[in-house]
Parts: sequence; C-alpha cells; structure tokens
Amino acid sequence: MWWWKHRPASPPSAETGDAPEKAEAVAPAKAGALAATPSSTNPNEPPLAPTTVDPLPATPPRGAVPSVPGELSHAAIRVEGPLETAVVAAAGAAVGPALAQVVTRTLVWWVDVPGDIRRGDTLDVLYEVRSNEEPLVHAVRFSSGKTGQTHRAYRFQAPGDKNARYYLPSGEELELRLVNSPLDDYEQVTSLLRDGRKHKGVDFKTPVGTPIKAPFTGIVRRKNWAFRFNGNCIDLEEVGGKRRHALFLHMDELPRSLKVGDRIAVGSVLGRSGNSGRSFAPHLHYQLEAADERILDPYENHRTYRRSLPAAQRASFETEMRRQDGLLGVTAMAGSGGAGN
Repeated sequence: MWWWKHRPASPPSAETGDAPEKAEAVAPAKAGALAATPSSTNPNEPPLAPTTVDPLPATPPRGAVPSVPGELSHAAIRVEGPLETAVVAAAGAAVGPALAQVVTRTLVWWVDVPGDIRRGDTLDVLYEVRSNEEPLVHAVRFSSGKTGQTHRAYRFQAPGDKNARYYLPSGEELELRLVNSPLDDYEQVTSLLRDGRKHKGVDFKTPVGTPIKAPFTGIVRRKNWAFRFNGNCIDLEEVGGKRRHALFLHMDELPRSLKVGDRIAVGSVLGRSGNSGRSFAPHLHYQLEAADERILDPYENHRTYRRSLPAAQRASFETEMRRQDGLLGVTAMAGSGGAGN
C-alpha cells in the first residue's frame, strides 16, 4: 500500500496532540474510502463512526497526461487555489492526491506549505506511477511568488549510495541534515513541522533495524507508554543545558537492558527503528520538546548542514540533470525567474 494512504485520522498522540502520542494528520482519502473522525482531544475516547468521503471524478481532467506504471509522466501545474486541487487538475484524480503529498516533501525545503504557496505559482513535476506504491518523483521545478525564484531538485543515486537523493543544481542535497541526528542515514524525511500537516515531529523513512542514536546526553524517563499509538518508544531527557526531551516513536523492540533512569551518552545507540504502534510504513518519528512540553522544531534546535556530491560524481549528476530538464520542457514561471536553487 502507498505511504500516503496510510495516514488515517486517529485519537491524539504524541505526534499531534497534548498527550503522548498525538495522532498524525489525515492524508487525502482514496475515492470512496471511509475516513474516521477524531471524537475529541482525549486520547482515551474512540473516534466517531466513519463517514463516506465523496469520490473524486473517475476520469482525468481535460489536459491531464495519462500516467502509465513504469513510465515517466510530466505534470505542468499552475496554482490557483489549494495545492492538491492544482495537482489533481494536472495529473488526474487517480494519482493527484498522492502526488501532491510526495511533491510537498520537496517544496517544504524552500517554502512553508501551504502558507507560502501563492496563486500563480507554477510547478513542473516529472514522476513515475508505481503499482501499490506512492508515485516516485524524479524532478521538481517550482517557481515561487513568495521567494521570486525558480527552485529545482533532481533525484539521483550516486554510485555506492544506498538510497537515491534529491539534489539541487549545485550538487548539494535538497534536504538539510541534523548535526547529532538520531539517524546516521535514512531514505527521506517524509514529514516536518512546517509541512502543513500539524505534525509534532520529524518522520524519517528508514528500514526496520536502523540504529537510533541519542542526540544529546540524557536520562531515560519513559519507555513504551501509550503503546497502541507510539509502539516501542523512548523519552530521553537532556542532562543539563535546556533539559529538552527527545521522543523516539515506532521503534523496533527495545533492548532488554535499557531501563528507566539509565544515563545515555550523546551518540550512543538507544535502539533500532521499527514499524510498531500506529505506523503503517517503517520510519522513525523524532519529536523534540522543551522542559515545559512546548514542541520544538529539530531543524531550528540542531545545527544543520547539507552534504554535497563528490567531485568525481558531478559529471554524472549534471548529465542526469540535463536529461530531466529536457523532459520537463519549458513552462511559464511565476515570480521574477532565475535558475534558483
């Protein structure tokens, strides 16, 4: 099943509400599917009875390019209202809602979504439809009225790298990385605090079993609370400093040796990522809280950096970038233009 289909509404959890774990935001529903509605902010109350979601039109809108599994498709998008509406109009109802979510994962590194998306912004997206999976985006060109620039990102897998990444024309990765990150490596950041989903943490898409490290020296204060939602989880309180709390959710089974009260040194392995609790694809939910339980953005509280392609791989990347640019073609841009980043 697609990642985007696996984010149903749920009672509050550590990810979005006041009590651990807060529920994740609702993803666009599949046409004709049932959507549950949270009954309240009380995590102990069940959701209200499901209600039927009106199906989207079965036929692609005029001008939409049919998407064939395994082939690259180009969606030329002009925003005149909600982003998802514009993507559906360009790509069709069958793939549009999922494509909008996947594309948002690139846009959030340039602007806040949806707050900074403006009428007249344009998007060109090169994507591939895959059976029983979310669409795979190969390239994005975004002309922003907010920044006055044209931003570009290209999917490229460097020789020897486990995962393909999105790169800027400069050869730098699109995504920022965290200094003292809980993960040394991962496939993609699939949710941020600024992506419009009202999510309370950062989701790292990563295989089950990826080592999770302490972002600071701290004391284990809780483990495996609200298991139905959080799954295997750890609450680590910072020693000294600002006494922040780092929450790690949906982990694999915790080490039996790990006890509440244990002191964990920065960089030490706490456990491994998993797919436990209310999780429908392997990932780590990393949530950072102040001592007064205010939600903190990890990308504002960690130092950050971008990795760059080695010089030996730049020629291959630039060849791939030119190929994808040719497939994207030329589209009238919003803003003042320029190659952007």
